[in-house]
Amino acid sequence: MHSFTCDHASVHVYKSKLDTSRAAAAHAGAVLRKCTSSRGRASIIVGTGLSQLEMIDALVREPNLDWHRIEVFHMDEHVGLPETHPASFRRWLKVHLADVVHPGRVHYLNGDAADSEQECKRYGELLRSAPIDICFLGFGENGHIGFNDPHVAKFDDPFTVKRVELDVRSRMQQVGEGNFPHLELVPLLALTVTCPTLVGAEHLICCVPERRKAEAVRAALRGPITPLCPASIVRTHPRAFIFLDADSSSLLQDENPDVMTNTSMENRSVPSK
Repeated sequence: MHSFTCDHASVHVYKSKLDTSRAAAAHAGAVLRKCTSSRGRASIIVGTGLSQLEMIDALVREPNLDWHRIEVFHMDEHVGLPETHPASFRRWLKVHLADVVHPGRVHYLNGDAADSEQECKRYGELLRSAPIDICFLGFGENGHIGFNDPHVAKFDDPFTVKRVELDVRSRMQQVGEGNFPHLELVPLLALTVTCPTLVGAEHLICCVPERRKAEAVRAALRGPITPLCPASIVRTHPRAFIFLDADSSSLLQDENPDVMTNTSMENRSVPSK
């Protein structure tokens, strides 16, 4: 529909969730093909959840991607939840990506580890040893990225991965997405990759469709850059690409100072590193 810039971020609005998801996947595919061609490898962090499903489904169908050269991380997991639980993000990543394309390496954040602090250290070391080419970010309904809710998010966080307590709105989102039947069953604690680690990736691809994300989108793009809306930090990234649909962008005002009609990201050149 149109495109515009927001600080350093490039924002692209499409009519439908499917169009948005496909555009985000096509742009990611172009970046990954360039990385695997030039360096022989690529590393990604993948956000999971209902809003990311169509984008990941499109990504695994991207042509000419050598997944054996791609290393995959995910960004958060509920504490105490086994991988077999239907709401496990490890399970989501396995079912929708790993078992479909069989990446060269997949690293899982174990929410049911006996020592969660040690698990955060272990996963943090893995992330620090593999510079990330793309971080796929969604925006939570309260503006969180990963499980960095407003009350625990730090833009200068000294940790790579940490244990956090989820706020009520974040837990209610899990109920609304069908992961749990009611609030009392949603774990209070989670492990998450921190804000500076997420935005430390070379590219950010933020696929944020659906009307329920409209308030978070408005706060992230039109409010101050603050941990009170953790997603606002993406505006500081020079290679952040935010993909919205008509519903998620519906509360933006004066959002298109530089409209580019019918611009398709897959037809644009991939930013060089």
